[in-house]
Amino acid sequence: MAEIKEARVPDIGDYSDVPVIEILVAVGDTVTKDQGLVTLESDKATLEVPAPFAGVVKELKVKLGDSLSEGGVVALIEAADGAASLAPAKADAAPGPVKTAETGARVEPVAVAAQPDKIAQREIAQVQATSPANAQANPPRTPPVEFGAASVLPENVPYASPSVRLFARELGVDLAQVKGSERAGRISKEDVQRYVKAALAGGGSASSGAPAAGGGGLNLLPWPKVDFSKFGETETQPLSRIKKISGANLARNWAVIPHVTQFDQADITDLEALRVQLNAEQEKAKSGIKLTMLAFLLKASAAALKQFPDFNASLDAAGENLTLKKYVHVGFAADTPNGLVVPVIRDVDKKGVLQIAQEMGDLAKKARDGKLGPADMSGGCFSISSLGGIGGTAFTPIINAPEVAILGVSKSSMQPVWDGKQFVPRLTLPLSLSYDHRVIDGAAAARFTSYLAQVLADMRRVLL
Repeated sequence: MAEIKEARVPDIGDYSDVPVIEILVAVGDTVTKDQGLVTLESDKATLEVPAPFAGVVKELKVKLGDSLSEGGVVALIEAADGAASLAPAKADAAPGPVKTAETGARVEPVAVAAQPDKIAQREIAQVQATSPANAQANPPRTPPVEFGAASVLPENVPYASPSVRLFARELGVDLAQVKGSERAGRISKEDVQRYVKAALAGGGSASSGAPAAGGGGLNLLPWPKVDFSKFGETETQPLSRIKKISGANLARNWAVIPHVTQFDQADITDLEALRVQLNAEQEKAKSGIKLTMLAFLLKASAAALKQFPDFNASLDAAGENLTLKKYVHVGFAADTPNGLVVPVIRDVDKKGVLQIAQEMGDLAKKARDGKLGPADMSGGCFSISSLGGIGGTAFTPIINAPEVAILGVSKSSMQPVWDGKQFVPRLTLPLSLSYDHRVIDGAAAARFTSYLAQVLADMRRVLL
């Protein structure tokens, strides 16, 4: 006899409380294993929750706008024969022990009464993990700042979901300074964004009631309030979720990182001839691979990052320590209908240009279809924003923190170049390298773009 089982949200990484933006099935639908049930949109990607087994949808447990985390029930499905063994574990099964991020100590789950903020209870459990009984097995690390036990009591811990806490940490916001606008004082991402905007404007806001971060922010003039309808017809269009989230990150990066942009140009006459030749060969071989100049740029940038390791690094939040990376993962900006996303190609230094082009094509398609996952956009060391297919001569790209540099590429054009005897036409590519001046000085940036131009002019240099 068929059995009704729960379809739950699988492991989705560090994401929680992710909004449901699309229902893909209806009650009575017959679904196959791994068929999408609902679509979730996180801060950086759109995720589909698949059916863990085949069967018939008997009941939907979510609606548009609901939020889901790992283990959340999506639907009740009457499992097809043989699918029962594929059903997820019961919700009331005791969770296993976890490791705390700070101490590495194993913390056994503690049964507690329902509280407005369950996050506070977990933080108390983490404090208990560092008790004397566990000290010998897991010696505690000295905390970098003074710690008071009262700060983790439920009444003193800001009421916010894990995703909002992560979002606040990325922006450097102290949630204790943010006033929540949701029920029971719960802090939402919009509350954090309002706090950041108020800080950038140099004062608190009526909605957050919070003082400006850093005691005065940037002391900017208030944002102008204008009734545009007085001047003509208007239309209001809300920003996409991706644009709203990326907007806060871009504002932080531009305000905090001292940007300097080094402009240069590369002679890609011979490289373009090679690209055309290779594309003709790939078309004849019917491989389905199409080489773009961006694929060569990723490979050349990987060589430059190996040559100049300070560019393949990240500065910590205190601005005191630099993490040098031994791997080379390069992100490229992809334009989608919902906004800009940055997929990452891993180990670019170890891959050929054809393989890079193939992976770029796959990731670009996933980006356009809204199917990029968190793993597709994490771990980047350096980013490239290419406008070569559109136009322009130069621009100032904004650094994608915690990276320390980003390369902007504009449209190539034929330019007269003096060869010592006469002017000859050469195809030149404009380069715009923005860098964090706290880590990289002007001379190093000039050497980086000069080396990059040499590699683009003769790709044989990547073999050196």
